[in-house]
Amino acid sequence: MEMGGTPLLKQSVNFMNNAIRNIAIIAHVDHGKTTLVDAMLRQSGIFRSNQEVVERVMDSNELERERGITILAKNTALFYRDIRINIVDTPGHSDFGGEVERALRMVDGVLLLVDASEGPLPQTRYVLQKALQAKLPPIVVLNKIDRSDARPAAVLDEIYSLFIDLDATEDQLDFPVLYTNAKTGVAHRQWGESSGDDARDLTFLFDAILNTIPPPAGDPQKTLQVQVTNLDYSDYLGRIAIARVFEGTLHCGDQVGIAKLGGSLQTTRISKLFTFRGLERDEAETVCAGDIVAIAGVEGIQIGETLTDPENPAPLEPLLIDEPTLAMIFTVNSSPLSGRDGHSVTSRDLRDRLQKELLTNVSIRVENTDTPEAFRVLGRGELQLAILIETMRREGYELMVGKPEIVVRSENGRRLEPLEMLVIDCPESFIGIVMETLGARRGELTQMINHGSGRVRMEFRIPSRGLIGLRGQLLTETRGTALIHSILAGWTDYVGEMASRATGAVVADRGGMTTAFALWNLQERGVMFVAPGTEVYEGMIVGDNSREADMDVNVTKEKKQTNMRASTADEAIRLIPHRELSLEQAIEYIAEDEYVEVTPKSLRLRKKVLDAKKRPRRWQQIRASAETPA
Repeated sequence: MEMGGTPLLKQSVNFMNNAIRNIAIIAHVDHGKTTLVDAMLRQSGIFRSNQEVVERVMDSNELERERGITILAKNTALFYRDIRINIVDTPGHSDFGGEVERALRMVDGVLLLVDASEGPLPQTRYVLQKALQAKLPPIVVLNKIDRSDARPAAVLDEIYSLFIDLDATEDQLDFPVLYTNAKTGVAHRQWGESSGDDARDLTFLFDAILNTIPPPAGDPQKTLQVQVTNLDYSDYLGRIAIARVFEGTLHCGDQVGIAKLGGSLQTTRISKLFTFRGLERDEAETVCAGDIVAIAGVEGIQIGETLTDPENPAPLEPLLIDEPTLAMIFTVNSSPLSGRDGHSVTSRDLRDRLQKELLTNVSIRVENTDTPEAFRVLGRGELQLAILIETMRREGYELMVGKPEIVVRSENGRRLEPLEMLVIDCPESFIGIVMETLGARRGELTQMINHGSGRVRMEFRIPSRGLIGLRGQLLTETRGTALIHSILAGWTDYVGEMASRATGAVVADRGGMTTAFALWNLQERGVMFVAPGTEVYEGMIVGDNSREADMDVNVTKEKKQTNMRASTADEAIRLIPHRELSLEQAIEYIAEDEYVEVTPKSLRLRKKVLDAKKRPRRWQQIRASAETPA
């Protein structure tokens, strides 16, 4: 169809691809994003009737399934009324905010999921703020309406207050609200109308997406602009770029330019194109403006770079990611037991693996140190770095990591450190101990809300340093009942020294195998980290001392046997079960002069200086720290 000899398509300045919707599902951790995507995929007919599909099908990463959280943003697509709905499932934990930021670059609207009982939490604020800044229209979904403590009316008021607090426009405040039970796959238009609206599936949700989320803008006749937001790898195709086509049309076999982040232009030829359908990828010959695609034949491309016309390049603005706030030292394993479990143990192995991580993780930074065997890795939080370490150990790497430290920066002669907004939800009976714990960590109470259910929600502003080791301490002191969430709230003046671990370490003074007799004699002095029959070495931490000084001990001592002792005397030994530390707990526990030794089979704590005669005593370090002016 033409008008005056010119195709209508070329005249349209703001072409809309009406057959596509691009949407991201955003929420706080554990509010049901991945479960809702499961239900949407099932009801769209993506899976065969006889196909076996596991729960939380989008959490394909092994660590995601173990921990029950989403770590990596992922793409899928379904069809509803002949319209392709591209869905990006995003992480809910604040440490993986970099995944959320680049996911929002790919979409034209968001589905904000909020637990009908818990209401908006710190990550809800974070992801919503990013969505509003990007001017993405929202659909609000109150999930888990089947909970006995659901309070949808009050939660909806809290959501409106959050929108207003984040300076939402009038158009953004005019959002549709749906009430869902993601587990059963049901969506209602109004609360309590399960019989009135006869909702038996997610039809109302699908309709809201089509009616609220605009079709993607972009002109297929303009200069090609395709921005890479994620990377994948295939043994057959090499590096695969996950990207959105913002302008133009891309064909399989096209010669294109890669606009590098440094400003240069690299040419390449597209070998394969794919679109998404459920968990599968369909090969395509052509993709147009507005679609989310996978592209092969782009070796060397990085996240944030643009595929464009090599003759007339038009690169897009690179992705802007919040700066990291936490740093850890990663170094090669130099313990006497190194090399027994892993196959990647050299500094070259460690360097190559960290460089590989930089290709797909935009919120990670790696810096060199004074020694070629150690690297300073910067990230968004303890969990993000712990996930990286756990992934590496499962891949066969051996390494040691130091105590997390916050990133400090200077502005106009001021020394600044990151500040967090911390939300703690706990029973009323633990308010006192929570306040005392946060006070010692320079936390400032800003708000306390009592919902009348016996639990209290407290909001604090606290330096990021105060969060190191906080989770384990609070869970112990509240008997596992506290819910703890935090998010970066900005930067503040450095508040000076802060209380660190109050106890010393029990350190092995020689190598060998631990004995029940030795541990039995020591267990009154502190909490043991090792069981009988564990191989140890000099300088290895085997327990937590009840006093602030370190204690060097012999944990390999055997009971002397004489014919004066009865053979049944050993039965009197009753050992208290040792404390098995997880990776996160070990990272939280260690002091500045200690390492966590990580291998595929073991986690060990050790002193940086193994020889006791050369090692500074902890009481000297404590005294020196106390005498150092803030």
